[in-house]
Amino acid sequence: MAISAQSRARGALLGLAIGDALGMPTQYMPRAIVAKRYGILNRFEPAPDDNPISRGMKAGCVTDDTDQAVILGELLVEGGGYVDPRRFADELLAWETRMIAAGSADLLGPSTRKALTLIAEGMPTDETGKTGATNGAAMRVAPVGIAFPAKPVEGLVDAVFQSGHVTHNTTIGLAGASAVAAAVSVAIDGASVSEALQAAVEGARHGARRGYYFAGGDIAARIGWAVGLVRGKTQDEALDLIYDIVGTGVATQEAVPAALAILSLVPEDPWLVCRLAASLGGDCDTVAAIAGAVAGACHGIEGFPPAVISDLRAANPSLDLEGLADRLLSLRGKASILPPSAHMGVRSA
Repeated sequence: MAISAQSRARGALLGLAIGDALGMPTQYMPRAIVAKRYGILNRFEPAPDDNPISRGMKAGCVTDDTDQAVILGELLVEGGGYVDPRRFADELLAWETRMIAAGSADLLGPSTRKALTLIAEGMPTDETGKTGATNGAAMRVAPVGIAFPAKPVEGLVDAVFQSGHVTHNTTIGLAGASAVAAAVSVAIDGASVSEALQAAVEGARHGARRGYYFAGGDIAARIGWAVGLVRGKTQDEALDLIYDIVGTGVATQEAVPAALAILSLVPEDPWLVCRLAASLGGDCDTVAAIAGAVAGACHGIEGFPPAVISDLRAANPSLDLEGLADRLLSLRGKASILPPSAHMGVRSA
């Protein structure tokens, strides 16, 4: 049975959140400890007391990966595809303030935090993200892939840049985000996992032409290399190779190739994709969120067990990911990266 675009869009956001919530208790833990304590995760787990970031969080709760994707998605809907960079910055700061008030240690990442500090100091928003090379843009970019068509790829990359440059205006940050957005976007149109992986490489190549230069491994090349590295390997062998060689840190050139390598390992099972990615250790909530978003876009909401989706909803009752996905999908083919006033004939006095 054909999978509808609506199911794929919903699957992308749900997959992101499922991967994120699975990786919540294991984030920033060494792989050896994760493997000993959990093996391969097969359900949502509460955060352990020895995790300084997620300690106190209940099973199934999402983290900043999902929260920032929702913030970005709502602003895309509000602006018809355009995201006001200062509004985005304000929303991110407001989110962090709420997290601090709630006693959470799961706060803004280093690139986003630095960019928002520079905005507060008066720096123009087209310069605030010029050192943003960590994986924050890639982890939250799935809504862009839903709202904007994959072709022409230059147009999609323009949308990635417009919505993310305030915090991640570097060749590496934009390449990683463009890879994820391209993979999600082609999947919305019916692409297979292998086709989505190819689109990710193309998106990364184009994204690397944008933003301020930042030294580091080429994202497109590293995606192809990481996928090849795990080809034919057992799950345990692949996880070890990804953790030890590809890396699962906050660097975009680690997290994005790691996520797509996991996806290539078990392309027909999005739930297992999320489980394996969340069991890696390191920044595995983000790796799992990225992998889950692409896997969910390829397989649709039907790719995840209904009980898992039910548990996710119960743990995060304020989230309406299906509704947001529908609103983003309604923009597809109509979204614009120009501010709304540009379409209304508004002229300066």
